[in-house]
Amino acid sequence: MRMILAVVALCSAIASVARAAEPSPELIAYGKALVEAGDCASCHTADPAKPFAGGKRIDTPFGAIYAPNLTPDRDTGIGAWTDADFTRAVRTGVAPDGSNYYPAFPYPYFTKVTKDDTLAIRAYLGTLAPVASRNKPPELRWPFGYRGLMRIWNAMYFKPALFEPDQSQSAAWNRGGYLVTGLGHCGACHTPKNYFGADKTAQALSGNEVGGWYAPRLDGAARTGLKSWSAEDITEYLQSGRNAKSHAGGLMAEVVVNSTAKMSDADVRAIAAYLKSLPASRRETIVTPPDDAEMKAGQAVYAKLCIACHEADGSGAPRIYPPLPGNALLQSVNPSSSLRIILDGAHTVTTPRAPNTGEMPGYAKQLSDEEIAAVTNYIRNSWGNAAPLVTAAQVAKARKE
Repeated sequence: MRMILAVVALCSAIASVARAAEPSPELIAYGKALVEAGDCASCHTADPAKPFAGGKRIDTPFGAIYAPNLTPDRDTGIGAWTDADFTRAVRTGVAPDGSNYYPAFPYPYFTKVTKDDTLAIRAYLGTLAPVASRNKPPELRWPFGYRGLMRIWNAMYFKPALFEPDQSQSAAWNRGGYLVTGLGHCGACHTPKNYFGADKTAQALSGNEVGGWYAPRLDGAARTGLKSWSAEDITEYLQSGRNAKSHAGGLMAEVVVNSTAKMSDADVRAIAAYLKSLPASRRETIVTPPDDAEMKAGQAVYAKLCIACHEADGSGAPRIYPPLPGNALLQSVNPSSSLRIILDGAHTVTTPRAPNTGEMPGYAKQLSDEEIAAVTNYIRNSWGNAAPLVTAAQVAKARKE
């Protein structure tokens, strides 16, 4: 009888421990908020019917990789991983089998995330429906397919370190810094990269070309950065995908829909507070204005195709048709985003705070490379704007992309 009672007591204790180990609803909800702040869905969802099951192709300057399965499937996902496995993968870029991830997985930013937050993310991912979806091998050019090279890359460019709060700043500023430099991994797109794909840290958040678009400056540059934006402008943009100065397009539209539009007011305002504190990390480019002939050619195209929505003075209709004077993205040193919009058109993202849609037609078939270059130069250098000259060759390259 004593043996039976002991077994019953042991089973009860095991069941109690198992129940205690189950994450609380509050922890799961917090993990979900962190997953949204990290925009994990954008990379790890190829099929909307199978969220977080991986398989999405991510193109890099070195070839393509495919995002892995984050569902709790034990064979093809992370269901068999331990907490230690998950933490090491997220914060150091090392898989459970000891192999290194490529930094397209932004562990150089996630290293700043606390262990508690990492485990909260794992708790939420553990509630997802398991999906059997085997990870696809990368398609990288030689010799980048050799994962062993990542040990050299990490030794040169990866510095594991938690985010260190600045005690002289507010709690909101520190929260914003934690999100921008860590979980939000804003620099993955907005910071220039060197030849090996590592951040040029001295030029943090000063703009970078990615995926055929230009992720603009997020620092305090006067003409091409966020100096002219208020904290309220940044907050509105992140929450709705538009404000009185600009609209989200390209990859940023995806970030807004899947991430920032779902974040709490406090976190978005914290991001805005942090970004508004950043000085310009590099000087603005000195601009030589286009000649009169180029400006007249661009003005003719503008008068024919653009003036109806954007007005003669470029003022447009804020939050419907973005204003062109003083537009920071439009004046960026790299015209990729402007060319993409003119060639392919633009579609305003729909968010709960801004459900109305809008679109601009593309002019790739209607205009020649020379005409697109001319109108781009015109809008980038009118109404007080100043930006480097765009050539027909650049348009031709963008058209192929």
